[in-house]
Amino acid sequence: MTEKKIEQALVSAIKAQGGVCWKFVSPGTAGIPDRIILMPIGRIAFVEVKAPGERPRKLQLARHRLLRRLGFKTFVLDNPEQIGGILDEIQTP
Repeated sequence: MTEKKIEQALVSAIKAQGGVCWKFVSPGTAGIPDRIILMPIGRIAFVEVKAPGERPRKLQLARHRLLRRLGFKTFVLDNPEQIGGILDEIQTP
């Protein structure tokens, strides 16, 4: 399965739960996760989508650590079977 297919599955799953999953672009700041997820009741998370078996680059991992330190849930997704677990974590306070 390609990264694009995994990303499409994520977007569909988020929409089905009443949220939005926008492509996240931050000009001038490299290493930012691919997607920002906004769910009902103010739940926010970031997702880095990778092809199966791929790993984030060092800069991406540093950005993930920063986002987590700031209190945001941040995930790396490389398998569509992970989507349900990610959704559960986002919706858990």
